[in-house]
Amino acid sequence: MADVIIIGGGAAGLMAGITAARQGASVVVLERMKEPGKKMMITGKGRCNITNACPMEEFIPNLPGNGKFLFSALQQFTNDDLLRFFQEQGLETVTERGGRVFPATGKAKDVIAVFRFALQKAGGRLVTGAQATGFTVKPGQVTGIRYRTVENDGRRDGQDFRSQTKGKMKLGPEHTLDAGAVIVCTGGASYPGTGSDGNFVPVLEMLGLSIEPLLPALVPLQPEEGFTEDLEGLQLKNVEASVLADGKVVAKEFGELQFIRGGIAGPICLTMSRKVARLQHYNQPELELSIDLKPALSDEKLEARLIRDFQEFSKLRLAEVVRKLLPQPLVESVLDTAFLVGKKQVSQVSKEERLALVQAVKHFTIPLMGTRPLAEAIVTAGGVALKEIDPKTMKSKRIAGLYFAGEVMDVDGYTGGFNLQAAFSSGYVAGLHAAKQVLNR
Repeated sequence: MADVIIIGGGAAGLMAGITAARQGASVVVLERMKEPGKKMMITGKGRCNITNACPMEEFIPNLPGNGKFLFSALQQFTNDDLLRFFQEQGLETVTERGGRVFPATGKAKDVIAVFRFALQKAGGRLVTGAQATGFTVKPGQVTGIRYRTVENDGRRDGQDFRSQTKGKMKLGPEHTLDAGAVIVCTGGASYPGTGSDGNFVPVLEMLGLSIEPLLPALVPLQPEEGFTEDLEGLQLKNVEASVLADGKVVAKEFGELQFIRGGIAGPICLTMSRKVARLQHYNQPELELSIDLKPALSDEKLEARLIRDFQEFSKLRLAEVVRKLLPQPLVESVLDTAFLVGKKQVSQVSKEERLALVQAVKHFTIPLMGTRPLAEAIVTAGGVALKEIDPKTMKSKRIAGLYFAGEVMDVDGYTGGFNLQAAFSSGYVAGLHAAKQVLNR
C-alpha cells in the first residue's frame, strides 16, 4: 500500500514523486526500464536541456500543442522554481544560446542523479524493472495498480533509443499495489527504446479515457523518394522554408535545415513537423516543402544579381555561374527545377530562362510524403485528451484518484527546454495535489 503511486520514472514522474513525498505522502515510483530518466539522458544531445530561461509568459507560445492548458501549472512551478530546486541539490546550471539551460557539468546523468537523490531523501521509493499493466478500480475510482516485473526489457546495450521494444519484453508474474492516488507519467511514443513507446495507451482506453491520436512532433520531414538523395549531408543556413498543402502555405519558418538520409531535418523543419503530421493524419493533402534559398534578396534584386554575373562571366557555363550563388550540391537540383542545362554558356541564356532560374532559387520545391516515423520524433503530439483533466490539479475529471503529468497528455512544444519544463511543472502539480487529496481524507 502507498499513498501515491507514480507510473513512469521520467521527468514528470520523478518530479511528481519528489513533490508528493515532500508533502508527507508515502510514494512509490514504478519505472519499466532498468534505470529511470532514459529519455532525459538523450535530451540536449546527452547534456539534458532542462528548461528555458525566457520569461514565463513566453512559454505558452513555445508550446504550440495546447500550451494554454498548462497556464496554471507553469505558474505553480516556474523555471525559476526549477532552477532553485537544482541549486538546492548542489547542481549548478548554465544558460546558453536561445535561453537553453543545461547542467554546468554538461552531463544528463547528473540531472538524473539529482532526482534520484531528492526522491530518496524525501522518503520516496523507486522501483525499476516494473511494468504497470492495469489499474484496480471501484466504480468511478482508481484504487491501485497491477504490475509485472520486467525480467528482460528486450533491449541490447548500445541499441538505438529509437528502436521499438514493444512485444519484446519478458515479464514476470502479476502483482497488485493499492494506492490512495495514481499519477500516470508514461510519456508518449517517441524514442521507444527509452521505455516511452505508447504501451500504456490501451490500458487508459480500457478505463474509458479519451485519447488523441499519437503523432510525431519535432521530427524530420520525409521527402518523396528520389528527390533529395544527392543533397544528403547538405546544411543550409538563413533560408526560409514553407510547407504547402494543396498549394496553400500552412507553415513558414526562417533559419537552418539539413538534408539527412531519408529526411530533411534542422530547426525549421522540426518546428513545422507537427503541422505536417496532423495534415498527413487527418487531411492527407498534397504536401510540398518550398525553400527560398536567398530570402534576403527579392525577385528583382536576385535577377539584377544574375544579370551582373552573366555579364561578368559571359564565357562561363551556366552551372559555373550558379555555383557562385549556391552550394555545389544544390546547383544541379536547382537547374533541373528550372528545366535548364548546366553546360549551356551564360551568354546564350534567354530572359525567360533567367526568370525561371530566379523562381527556382526563390521557390526550390520538394514533394513531401509527410514526416519521418513517430519513433524518430523528439516529442509526441497527442495523448490523453485535455477535456479529461483539470488543468489546476492534473486530476482526472471523471475518475477519482487518477492524475496525469508530462508527455502522456496532449501537450507538446518546441525544442529549447520547453517540453521538459512542461513535464516538470505538470509533475509538480500532480504530485502536490495527489498528496493533498490522500493526506486530507
